[in-house]
Amino acid sequence: MTAKRRGAQLAMLAFAVVVVMCAYASAGLGIDGAVPAGMLTYGLGLGALMLAAYLVLAKWAPWADPLILPLVTLVNGLGLVMIYRIEQTGQGGASATTQLMWTALGVVMFSATLIVLKDHRALQRLTYTAGFAGLALLLLPLLPFIGKEINGARIWVGIGPFSIQPSEFAKIALVVFFAGYLVAKRDVLALAGRRLLFIDLPRARDLGPVLITWAVSLGVLVMQKDLGSSLLLFGAFIAMLYIATQRTSWVLIGALLFIGGAVLAGQVFSHVEARFDGWLNASSQEMYYRDFGSTFQLMQGLFAIGSGGILGTGLGQGYPREIPLSFSDFIFSATGEELGLTGLMALLMVYALIVQRGLRTAFAARDPFSKLLAGGLSFILAWQVFIIVGGVTRLIPLTGLVTPFMSAGGSALLANWMLIALLVRMSDAARKPPPQAIQDEGLTQVMQR
Repeated sequence: MTAKRRGAQLAMLAFAVVVVMCAYASAGLGIDGAVPAGMLTYGLGLGALMLAAYLVLAKWAPWADPLILPLVTLVNGLGLVMIYRIEQTGQGGASATTQLMWTALGVVMFSATLIVLKDHRALQRLTYTAGFAGLALLLLPLLPFIGKEINGARIWVGIGPFSIQPSEFAKIALVVFFAGYLVAKRDVLALAGRRLLFIDLPRARDLGPVLITWAVSLGVLVMQKDLGSSLLLFGAFIAMLYIATQRTSWVLIGALLFIGGAVLAGQVFSHVEARFDGWLNASSQEMYYRDFGSTFQLMQGLFAIGSGGILGTGLGQGYPREIPLSFSDFIFSATGEELGLTGLMALLMVYALIVQRGLRTAFAARDPFSKLLAGGLSFILAWQVFIIVGGVTRLIPLTGLVTPFMSAGGSALLANWMLIALLVRMSDAARKPPPQAIQDEGLTQVMQR
C-alpha cells in the first residue's frame, strides 16, 4: 500500500473515532446536560486500540482494503456509546467499561490472527479439522456440568464465573470447512439431474451433504433451542453451495428443507411452537402481558422504533430501560428510538459497506478456496444482520442472535474481530501486486525523490 493510501486509511480511522466521541458527548448532554466525565478516557482508549490495529495491519497486511477497519471501528464505537447510554438508565448487564475491555481483546485477536496467519490458504489443509472443531463447539453446550441454559436457549458454556458462547466461534470454523469441502466437490455438486419446469435439479446421490447439514441445523434448533445459530449455519452452507456451483436449485431445495423442518419441529416440540406462536400473535394481549421471555420484549422494541420516528428522540433522550435486554438482543431497537429511521438506515449502510468490501475481496481472489471463504464470511455477516433486524422488526421469528460489533458480550465480539481479520488477510493477498510490479513502484518512488 502506498504512503498516500495509508494516510487516507489513518484519516478515515481518526474520523470514525471522532464521530464516536461526538456521539458519546451527545449522549451525555441528552442524559444530564453535561459532557460525560469519562469521555476523554473512552476516547483515548478507543483511539489507542484502533491505532494499534492500524499499525499491525500496516505491517502485516499492507495491501489490505483500507475501508474495512474504519467501518468496523465506527460500528464498534457506536455500540460502546449505546451501551454507555443504556448503562446510565440502570439496566443490569450494561457496562461500557466491560465492553471496551472486550473490544481490546477483540483487537488483540484481530492482531494475533494477522500475525500468525501469514497465508490464509493454509486453512484449506485443515478443512476436516475445522469441520470437526466447528461441530465440537456447537455440541459443547449440551455437555453436563459445563453447559448452561440462559433465557431459554442452551448455547452457553460456563467456566467458573465466566460464560462463553461457542457457536460464535463455530461459525468461522464451519465456514472454513464448507469452503474447503466445496472446492473439492464442486464439480460433482454442479452436475444436473432431471429438469423440473425451468430448474435443473441436482442428482439424488448428491443430496447427502445438504441433508447432513440440514439435520445438524435442526438438531441445534431442537436440542439447544437456538433458532439463530440453526438458521445461520444452514443459510451459510446453502449460500456457499450456490457460490460454488451457480445452481439455483440448491437454494430452492435448501429453503424448502429448512422451512419444512422448522414447521415439523414446531408441531412436535413445544419450545419451537412457542417461538412461532409468539411471532404470529405478538400483539395479542394474552401474549403481551406474560412474563419476561414472551412477546413483551418484542412489542416494547417495536414501540421504541415507532416512537423514534424519522429522526429519533436524540441520544440520551429515549427510554431503552423499557426494553428487556436493550443492551444485547435489542440494541438495534434502542438505537432506532434515539437515532430514528435515518440513523438505522445509516447504520445498515455501514454494515452493507463492510459486506460489500468482503464480497469485493471474494471477486478479486485468485483461487477458488479464497473466493468461497471470503464470500462465506461476508455472507454470514450480512445474514446475521438480516436475521437480527428481521427478528426485532417482526419480519421473522426472534432468534436470539446479537448485532455484530454493537451488542454487549465478549464471545460475539471476539469472533467477529477474528472474522474481520480473515477478510483483511484475504484482501491483502487479493490486492497485492506481483513482485515485479512492487519493484517497479519502489524504483519509481526512488527516482521521484
